[in-house]
Amino acid sequence: MAYKTILTIITDTDISASALEPAITLAAREEAHLDILCLGVDRTQTGYYYAGTNAFIQQETLQKAQQDATTIETAVKARMAPEGIAWAAEAAVAQIAGLSHLVAQRARFSDLVVMPRPYGEGRGVEDEAAIEAVLFDGHAPLLVVPGNADTANIGQKIVIAWNQSAEAMAAIKQALPLMQAAEVVNIAVVDPPKHSPDRSDPGGALSQMLSRHGVKSEISVLAKTMPRVSDVLMRHAQDVEADMMIMGAYGHSRFREAILGGATRSMLEKTEFPVLMAH
Repeated sequence: MAYKTILTIITDTDISASALEPAITLAAREEAHLDILCLGVDRTQTGYYYAGTNAFIQQETLQKAQQDATTIETAVKARMAPEGIAWAAEAAVAQIAGLSHLVAQRARFSDLVVMPRPYGEGRGVEDEAAIEAVLFDGHAPLLVVPGNADTANIGQKIVIAWNQSAEAMAAIKQALPLMQAAEVVNIAVVDPPKHSPDRSDPGGALSQMLSRHGVKSEISVLAKTMPRVSDVLMRHAQDVEADMMIMGAYGHSRFREAILGGATRSMLEKTEFPVLMAH
């Protein structure tokens, strides 16, 4: 398996706020084709205006979204002109309600989707919607890259957040090309259950599976010394000087994570290093 089609989605007219640069880096390293979706987003929701104003406002916001898509596409083409990789840019427009379907259609035919962190200053509801569309409807692995992350040598030291879930295993299998090229992969197990199938050797079966794929791995069993599992994992990644993490996404429902919190939501909000997720 290899990444031959990489997709990145840009919704901001300031393309420096996107994940275009790390996507270029990965596409060059993997000798992959880079697809760039230049997405103008109509952020209005119909049905909330006084009678007689609806059509005018809809036309105005649609034109703004079309202008944004064109502006993004122009900036992307100027940036990609000197690159030697295979790439294509496509401009599209979507309302928030239809964004998920459009993104999922593109993600479904990609080996990897690269996007910026969806929460924080300058981020909007469309960023969260796009990420969820990739994971739930596009069924594609997602690499979330914070704006300040150093991606020049991404994937040299990788931490796996292993909890025996189907989501974590999906992420691991999708990340094999990156792990095979890594110097070392650290399997982090936080408070393993006493009655789990591998209670006598936490992470041992996974390490054996990875070794058969040529992945050099080591195991760290961690105590939950902080309120959130995500905080334990992020501190551990810093301790081992990892430059990337692999984890399952949304083991609980999106609604529960949005209201009560969860490892996925917390990681997407706080991570300072790239995280590859799958559902």
